[in-house]
Amino acid sequence: MSVRRASSARLRAHRLRHTSLFSSPCRQRYQCLHTRAQLRSSDSSRVFWTIMAVKWTGGHSSPMLCLNASKEGLVASGAEGGDLTAWGEDGTPLGHMRFPGADDVTSVLFSPSCPTKLYASHGETISILDVRSLKSSLDHFHVNEEEINCLSLNQTENLLASADDSGAIKILDLANKKVSRSLKRHSNICSSVAFRPQRPQSLVSCGLDMQVMLWSLQKARPLWITNLQEDEAEEMEGPQSPGQLLNPALAHSISVSSCGNIFSCGAEDGKIRIFRVMGVKCEQELGFKGHTLGVSQVCFLPESYLLLTGGNDGKIMLWDASSEIEKKQKSPTKRTHRKKPKKGACTKQGGNTNASVTDEEEHGKILPKLNIEHGEKVNWLLGTKIKGHQNILVADQTSCISVYPLNEF
Repeated sequence: MSVRRASSARLRAHRLRHTSLFSSPCRQRYQCLHTRAQLRSSDSSRVFWTIMAVKWTGGHSSPMLCLNASKEGLVASGAEGGDLTAWGEDGTPLGHMRFPGADDVTSVLFSPSCPTKLYASHGETISILDVRSLKSSLDHFHVNEEEINCLSLNQTENLLASADDSGAIKILDLANKKVSRSLKRHSNICSSVAFRPQRPQSLVSCGLDMQVMLWSLQKARPLWITNLQEDEAEEMEGPQSPGQLLNPALAHSISVSSCGNIFSCGAEDGKIRIFRVMGVKCEQELGFKGHTLGVSQVCFLPESYLLLTGGNDGKIMLWDASSEIEKKQKSPTKRTHRKKPKKGACTKQGGNTNASVTDEEEHGKILPKLNIEHGEKVNWLLGTKIKGHQNILVADQTSCISVYPLNEF
């Protein structure tokens, strides 16, 4: 096995099933589960309550890997073995298909201007589909050399980015149906890529080489690069749990806020980092921890600095970074460094899976507004409105979609 393939195997290892409360197969279309959650109120007190997770079932028979939602309320999910399913707002499967070759469906993406058009990556192929009829692809492209991990569509919808296991990012010109750019700078798997809203020629990426990059499609080379592991040596941060001591900062997920200048990255070292784009470079605004294992997913909620994160520890957290981001925006000349806390919160090892109380010293200046004990390693999550109400949709190691209400936010 080559070094690159060994790295791919490490990425795949994060999809292995973990023992959890919800690991049993789902046989019914709906299943409601009571999950322990904690909400931090404005006075920093901890409030615990039971949140009901609705399970959408019947669409897959293998672990789910990715999710996306359209503006019209349609949801698409991809799973291992080439499975793709479209769902209605009520959690009813509307259509299903299995791609030839049975390659895992690793990313799905709705067109904002045409809510029934769906892009899906499976293996090294990108397919364009109509969710109203999932019998076959409308078109397909084979432009990546290795398995695709993430797709991103720019705001003008003329360019589609696909990041793959070779570390390359292919930019597909959808009108001309050909590759307009091939961005090659990651030395390992490129795990995530995202176009910046309002800037159709600019994108950010991260990978298992522990690097985060800012790109302009006017240049073949990145405008800015940072190595998370090297930067960590310069940062002052709180103590880690024993499981994190040797974890490198392999970058798993990236998300850009609606303003286009703020983006977040989640990494294997359990840290969530928030960056600000400043012209042709970026600066880290915030760095904080809440997960006891690697952060597998980050996702900004639309039109806000509310950030959803999911981890290999089976937790889902909601963070409000608005006050810190706005504070840094008012005084951008100095980058502040937090002092290393003398003591941090200790997390119980084993035993009660609901015992996860975070401490202000552990996170620095930012604390999670919401902490859900989901119980399964998070493969994908997003915040979207369903029937007019904000919800969190989660794909994990089961074959079901978990839906959590976000009415309080």
